[in-house]
Amino acid sequence: MENIQITLPDGSTREVPGGTTAAQVAGQIGPRLAKDALVARVDGELVDLSKPLDRSAKLSILTAKDPDAVQVFRHSAAHLLAAAVLELYPNVKLGVGPPIETGFFYEFVREQPFTPEDLEKIEAKMRELAAKDIPNERKWIPKPEALELYRKSNQEFKCELVEEKADEPMVSFYTTGKFIDFCRGPHIPSTGRIKAFKLMNVAGAYWKGDEKNPQMQRIYGACFVEQKELDEHLHKLEEAKRRDHRKLGAELDLFSIQDEAGPGLIFWHPKGGIIRRIMEDWLRTELTRRGYDLVYTPHIMRRDLWRTSGHADFYSDNMFGPIEVEKADYQLKPMNCPGHILIFKSHLRSYRELPIRLAELGTVYRYERSGVLHGLLRVRGFTQDDAHIFCMPAQIEKEVQDCVEFAWEVLRVFGFSDYVVELSAGDPAHPEIYAGTPEDWKRAEDALTSTLKRMNVPYKYIPGEAAFYGPKIDVKLVDAIGRPWQLTTVQFDFNLPGRFELEYIGEDGGRHRPLMVHRALWGSVERFFGVLIEHYAGAFPAWLAPVQASVLPLSEKTMDYAHKITKQLKDAGFRVHLDDRNEKLQAKIRDAQLQKIPYMLVLGGKESEAGTVAVRHRTKGDLGPRPVEQFIADLRSEVDTRTAL
Repeated sequence: MENIQITLPDGSTREVPGGTTAAQVAGQIGPRLAKDALVARVDGELVDLSKPLDRSAKLSILTAKDPDAVQVFRHSAAHLLAAAVLELYPNVKLGVGPPIETGFFYEFVREQPFTPEDLEKIEAKMRELAAKDIPNERKWIPKPEALELYRKSNQEFKCELVEEKADEPMVSFYTTGKFIDFCRGPHIPSTGRIKAFKLMNVAGAYWKGDEKNPQMQRIYGACFVEQKELDEHLHKLEEAKRRDHRKLGAELDLFSIQDEAGPGLIFWHPKGGIIRRIMEDWLRTELTRRGYDLVYTPHIMRRDLWRTSGHADFYSDNMFGPIEVEKADYQLKPMNCPGHILIFKSHLRSYRELPIRLAELGTVYRYERSGVLHGLLRVRGFTQDDAHIFCMPAQIEKEVQDCVEFAWEVLRVFGFSDYVVELSAGDPAHPEIYAGTPEDWKRAEDALTSTLKRMNVPYKYIPGEAAFYGPKIDVKLVDAIGRPWQLTTVQFDFNLPGRFELEYIGEDGGRHRPLMVHRALWGSVERFFGVLIEHYAGAFPAWLAPVQASVLPLSEKTMDYAHKITKQLKDAGFRVHLDDRNEKLQAKIRDAQLQKIPYMLVLGGKESEAGTVAVRHRTKGDLGPRPVEQFIADLRSEVDTRTAL
């Protein structure tokens, strides 16, 4: 075969004989690259390192530094899992085994459920097979032969996949020792590199995600190229468990979900209610300062309203069913926007009134399937910090910018310093799922893009993630252990003003249609509160803590002084708990620590005589004695400045 020319990422070229593999090219470049190589990219296509190069092409040798290579690595780990399961349980039926963000899963049908002990055996078998450094080899099999192969082994789900997805006469398979799987690949060369993995759990899943199909057992595994990365990931998972808002919500008596009332419905307990009030008071003050008008709208409205808004067509799967009242259908609101539109529409507006910013802490109801409900983070009834801005075209970019800057202030005040920004756009391939014309969508996306660029905000463009009525800016905060949370959204809407025939009188005396911006900063009070619990691991800063100080008298002799100090602090506006139980001091301190109270004030004879308090901080420990007035002044400063720690 003639020589071919290979162009490398740095622009250099190599002339090699046709049929040379990507692995051989890596070896020519250097032994380190050959050792670290996982997969290759040829003219943009991912291929096995063993694939012969039969034409001149651009070639990249990918290592663990490339996310695509890591996903190939994890896909190979999924094959290793299936190979191990089949050796131990040869009668299982196979589903699919893709890579996921931090690892992989594979689906199986087995009469008995997989137990934790089974996972231990499977993981041990995976390590045994990995140590043998078994090659992952690609084979091409005629489609009839492939189907017969799976029929003989009773792999009905694999037969189904071959029938559906194999559109060529020859079908791509990969073998890992005795295991053979219908797969387009690519894969890493062999199992020897797969060392940093751990099987995590088993979950139920329907075949192809359809609840009408058979249920399978999905084994999940964490997988990284290096052990250090796996260790960091497992530590992060343990830390996430420690911070779980559901666990802390019960331990700190913040909220509950009651079976008698139904799933996905939150009961705010007094301590959680205190934090919610503080959050909402801050937000209402800030809204007023920024020129918003606070409104309130009904929880239930005529179904015809939701037909006009388009929710009945585009969002019906997430709405609770109609309620008949006096032969008319009503529906619980899944969103606040139509209510705000009706307020805007209650009389004809002048351009002099615009922009009109209507804000509401409005409770909405959405039908979420029970399988996705998750504490405060995914619920059926929740309160949105919702706002809708009605403005003229010339005002739109400034209003969007003000919304984004408002989001930065929310993050700062509540103690978040890291965030990522995404521009969620429509999917041009499926215009039928969106309201509005392509021209409308382009104009809206251009406005959002222009605003972010003018503000010098780095962002990621995400096609296909827009709301049905318009594109949006999403701000994802990053919490104390590096997890992103989707909360703030700023959505452009050219659809609803048209559907509701909104108008204002312009400077020219004519009637014009306003533009509309949907804006939520927390997303919902419930979700943001859940994120706050996990971010702070329940140890809220003093300005948010439901109890800011616990007064701990050493004995009955100092009880009168303890009552005096408690009253003095309450009169100063602080949230104080007097622990007057007949318990030892260490027990009182332990309980205050478990409740994550910021300050403990120990009162003994010396403190009573001197008019001081012995201050103890939940993380800094003993801070020594202070005059009461000094402690009050220090705590006042900490609360007023909303110090995060």
